Amino acid sequence: MSLTRTLTLLVTSTVLLIALIAAAWSYVESNHELEELFDAELAQSTRIVQGLVRHLADTQSLEQLPQTLRETLTLSIAEDIDPEADGDEILPGGAGHKYEKKLAFEVWTPDRIPLLDTLNADDAGVLAPGYSWTESRGYRWRVFTLKDAATGFWIRTAQREALREELSQELALGNVLPLLLALPLLLLAASAAIRIGLRPLLRLERHIRNMAPERIHPLDDRQAPKEVAGLVQAVNSMLKRLNQALERERRFSADAAHELRTPLAALRLNLEKACDSNPQQFNTLVQSVDRMTHLVEQMLLLNRVDSGADFSPQHHNLSEILEQSIADVAPLALKKNIEPVLQDDVGEALMCCHNALVTTLMRSLLANAIQYSPQHTVVETRLAPSADGYHVTVCDQGPGIATADRERALSRFVRLDQRIGGGAGLGLAIARRIAELHGGQLTLNTRPDGQTGLCVSLWLPARTALCDNTAMVSGDSER
Repeated sequence: MSLTRTLTLLVTSTVLLIALIAAAWSYVESNHELEELFDAELAQSTRIVQGLVRHLADTQSLEQLPQTLRETLTLSIAEDIDPEADGDEILPGGAGHKYEKKLAFEVWTPDRIPLLDTLNADDAGVLAPGYSWTESRGYRWRVFTLKDAATGFWIRTAQREALREELSQELALGNVLPLLLALPLLLLAASAAIRIGLRPLLRLERHIRNMAPERIHPLDDRQAPKEVAGLVQAVNSMLKRLNQALERERRFSADAAHELRTPLAALRLNLEKACDSNPQQFNTLVQSVDRMTHLVEQMLLLNRVDSGADFSPQHHNLSEILEQSIADVAPLALKKNIEPVLQDDVGEALMCCHNALVTTLMRSLLANAIQYSPQHTVVETRLAPSADGYHVTVCDQGPGIATADRERALSRFVRLDQRIGGGAGLGLAIARRIAELHGGQLTLNTRPDGQTGLCVSLWLPARTALCDNTAMVSGDSER
């Protein structure tokens, strides 16, 4: 679950809900105010017609009134103009406004004789002062009726309901449309604001993600928000306990392996003396002691690699490291009549690495290949350029490792074939750990030529800038 996405949805949903409630309330209130305004205009129009009728009644006869009222209050437009059509609300030629067709006027004498009737409503025979609703020509009309006390004439003004609804809908659309148009901007603004607000948490996440087991340090709680200050303190307390536990484990491994060196050396000296008198009886014991001594040395090396102690990379030529490593394992190869072959496609493979660790890595891979290869075979080593680094492959002609067992073979203290060699199952694990310490990758593959055997593939990055930065930092610290 994404906290940013959740907060963005909650904020925008809340704002949208409140805005919709406000828009609905605004629509209801605006519609009510419009009804009041329309009713007031309707009454005002009726009183204007009342004044007109009073004036005409004093100056014209009853027979002339209908014609004068019709000419004055009825919209007269050309036949080719449709006032109901969409488009400009102002009619062409100065004919007027199309809303005039949605207004109607009625005038009756005191004897209920119609002088003007543009509405033709069904309730013309029942007149009562005030506001009411009526039906005419399939439309619903809002009417206001009054009786002139001076002349006795009945006067009524009507307004079509569709006119009121149209104006109300336009007003509601005017309230909601800006909100709908602004909603995408609101989503972007809310998401950006939440991301900015959660930036301190992202910094804490990066610090924890980039923290290595050999370099555990507390988080800086000064940059943490107050809401997560307690969480940061709890994490720091846990990191402190974890660092102490790892330190105890490393110290125990180093101390145990170191303390075993002296008694093992003394035991071997005594066994060598005993071998002089009875070599057949004590030869197996000497081999066991040698194997135990080798295990102790590997445990010390593994502890050193895991702790990252004295890891100060410098510029080295990987080609020279490979040549020296092959020379170091040459005695092992001669014992089994194995020929180590180096194919260097680079020449000068300059990279930033720890010379002793990479040399140990290469010797371990070559020693494993020689150990598991039959006599009178070839161990091929190839150095080739790769993307941002170098690719090293060591291929033997031994029994190989099944695909399902390759990942397990890279684990610690795992020996797939107990009958071959005298190791403790730490060689490949140490090699992979050294590769990871340099930012590289070690994998086990099948020989590409289809022959029996195993190819160990190693990729190491060049990363020459790392040595430059390290040198710069060292120089600054010295100054």
